[in-house]
This record gives sequence, structure tokens and C-alpha cells, in this order.
Amino acid sequence: MIKNQNIIDQLNGLLSDYQIFYQNLRGFHWNIQGKNFFELHVKFEELYTETNVKVDDIAERILTIGGTPIHNFQDYLDTAELVPVKNVHDDETAVKTIVSNLEKIIIKEKAIKEAAGAVDDSGTEDQMSAFVEEQEKTLWMYKAWLK
Repeated sequence: MIKNQNIIDQLNGLLSDYQIFYQNLRGFHWNIQGKNFFELHVKFEELYTETNVKVDDIAERILTIGGTPIHNFQDYLDTAELVPVKNVHDDETAVKTIVSNLEKIIIKEKAIKEAAGAVDDSGTEDQMSAFVEEQEKTLWMYKAWLK
């Protein structure tokens, strides 16, 4: 067994969640309607672009520590905690889904950070710290939009 197998497994779970999150965001971007269309169409594109970078970063981290990133949609669906959504056209449902997804992702990232720290995997620990810091701010902004 690979020394970091637990971390690899957790990162693959996170990778799966990010892939579902990414596809949810693409759907929101494509399908948003209503008075907030112009604002949210742009914001959703920004968020899915950032998410796509994180997908690559996580996969590369898995490779760096000796693992293989999962890389097909059935494995993502089988492994992810997040749930794919479809036919979301209204702003409030889209933003509430983003908030819920980010909350779950942040919890997972904090757990990975803690597990990585326990096995002296400072690279993974640092990566998760950076992700959490950025996403907590994003989460705050989307929650503020909902008020």
C-alpha cells in the first residue's frame, strides 16, 4: 500500500466533488434566467473557471504523492458527496446550491488538511489551507447575496 493512500483516497473524493460542483456551475451559467442574469452569468463563469483550475491542482497533487486521480464520470458519481443538479434556471436556487456545495467542500478540505498534517504531508496541507481561505471568502459573498 502507498504511504499516503488515505490522503490519496480523500483527495480523490474531493476531486469527485469538484467535478460535480464544476458541472453544476456550468449548468447554472448556461441556464440562468431572470433579472440577475447578467450579474450571475458572469459570476458563475468566474467560479467554474476557478473550480476547473482546482480540479487540475488536486489531480496533480494526487500524482505528486504517488496516487492516480480518478478520471471518469461514473467514478465521480460513485465517489462524490455532492449531487448533480439539472434544469436550475432561477437565481436563488442556483446560489443556494453553490452555498451548500461550498460548505461541504470546505468541510472536506479541512479534514484533508488535518489528515495531511498528521502524516507530515505539508504540500497537501498547504494546498488545502489555500483552498479553504479562498473559498470561505467566496462562501461569505454568496451568502451575502442571498440576504
